Amino acid sequence: MSTNVLIKKNDGGQASIAPEAVDGLRAQLRGVLALPGDEGYDKARTLWNAMIDRKPALIVRALGASDVMAAVNFARTNGLLVAIKGGGHNIAGNACCDGGLMIDLSQMKSVRVDAKAKRARVEPGALLSDLDRETGAFGLATPLGINSTTGVAGLTLGGGFGWTSRRFGLTVDNLVSADVVTADGKLVTASESENADLFWAIRGGGGNFGVVTSFEFKLHPVPGVFAGLIAYPFEDAKALFAKYRDFVAKAPDELTVWVVLRKAPPLPFLPTAWHGKEIFAIAFCWSGDPAKGEAAIAPLRAFGTPIGEHMGAMPLAVWQTTFDPLLAPGQRNYWKSHSYKTLTDDTVDALITAVRKLPTDECETFVGHLGAAVNRQPIDATAYPHRDVDFILNIHTRWTSASQDKECIGWARELFDAAAKHATGGVYVNFMPEDETQRVKAGAYGANYERLAKIKGKYDPENLFQMNHNIAPALVS
Repeated sequence: MSTNVLIKKNDGGQASIAPEAVDGLRAQLRGVLALPGDEGYDKARTLWNAMIDRKPALIVRALGASDVMAAVNFARTNGLLVAIKGGGHNIAGNACCDGGLMIDLSQMKSVRVDAKAKRARVEPGALLSDLDRETGAFGLATPLGINSTTGVAGLTLGGGFGWTSRRFGLTVDNLVSADVVTADGKLVTASESENADLFWAIRGGGGNFGVVTSFEFKLHPVPGVFAGLIAYPFEDAKALFAKYRDFVAKAPDELTVWVVLRKAPPLPFLPTAWHGKEIFAIAFCWSGDPAKGEAAIAPLRAFGTPIGEHMGAMPLAVWQTTFDPLLAPGQRNYWKSHSYKTLTDDTVDALITAVRKLPTDECETFVGHLGAAVNRQPIDATAYPHRDVDFILNIHTRWTSASQDKECIGWARELFDAAAKHATGGVYVNFMPEDETQRVKAGAYGANYERLAKIKGKYDPENLFQMNHNIAPALVS
């Protein structure tokens, strides 16, 4: 190349980088350095949420830790704004930046399972499907999310919960160690015995502290699950919620039951007459002995007269793909979220009222039930602090055209406000949209924030890693 590259700096200013410097970075890489117009550039910058359309000045498509180290050193030396992409699924779109350097980890997808030790070593570009398929081959699993196209890295760094979390805890509760490239360009190991402060911080503190190039997870025997969906008429939602609350209050750790409120998609087990109409759906997963699953969920089938149901014994990896068609990339998405210790009648009323006026057929709300193993850890066990929450509400708006932005975002915010009265004020950081920076300190991290700020000040004092729900670095003496 023969011209300077105009870049955005991490202090908000602009500068240019000489072509010799760019060529020097390219020469250090095993992977590819892509500039606008280069092959692979647009693919790399495209994220799951179609609302995000940013154009980095440079993209390092990394193939290993050495590429990440070179990219971090280049960004620090040149004062570049830097974004880190794993699976690219983050709702806020922080995996991409305008005018800066994007470090794309999506090609680093290796998963290696040690079945004897019950451990998995996972690279940061792996998706949940990659990890689930490898561990499932050995009848093993670690707690992950609910959409198989989600990136393992982003899910983990924010905390991570899903269908087996009531039994085995959060994803971060099962993280044994991680290799991290810190802001000084060094590769370090974070574990209980090495850099323990960093290990504590990355278990829920997001991408604030470095670039993880490898995760080591503890695995558990999960030979299969009994899982499925039961759909009920939405007009019965009030009574169904009451039965749901009573049931989950006594549910064993092996059983996770969530509520999904939305218009019925054209699923084959639902009568055609119900397609496009509001429904009250129960999604459940029994991770104990699959042979006992049908008996464990029998009371859910007696809540009323179902519209339709689909359930059975299956590998966990199969169940993890169930919601993929409803969460495919390429749509515009906006989320709002609340956490609750109890699900009150006022909150239920707010949900029912809102779902009666969904702005598009793709919009939905879900109520996730946690507790159990998640809440048996102290608040300060990891950076993720929400160890007293039993329910998480995610308000998920999804639409196609930018002309619908105002209506869809407005609907989500209206429901968020209506459902706030009995919420804890806390928020799961992975469910926060780009416009919620004001919730980071008290909402996302609460009592753990000051400790996180000090660790941020130690490992990233210049805030090189700021494309995230950012923690301001505290001065460290």
